[in-house]
Amino acid sequence: MGQESVIENEAVLFGEKLGFVVRKVVYAGRRGAPDRWFFGRGYTFCIEFKKRGGKPEPIQVKEIGRLNDAGIPVYVADTIERAWEIIRFYADQPARMTPKV
Repeated sequence: MGQESVIENEAVLFGEKLGFVVRKVVYAGRRGAPDRWFFGRGYTFCIEFKKRGGKPEPIQVKEIGRLNDAGIPVYVADTIERAWEIIRFYADQPARMTPKV
């Protein structure tokens, strides 16, 4: 099961089951957005999904760097197990307080 869409769909289901809000983000006028953004427990992180052994394109590497520099962790998952590991890491962290505005 190394097909990118299968990995992505399983990760979305797993993240939602653990209480994360999961969104597909498409940039207007830009390319390179990570496939999915996960929000929950006071954390935001992104996952770029690839088929087994796949690597991000150069434009994606550049955008991952931009987001990392802004404090948004971006991960690459090429297996369902890796995606679950990333999501579980954040699910296991103590919840962070989010200020009410």
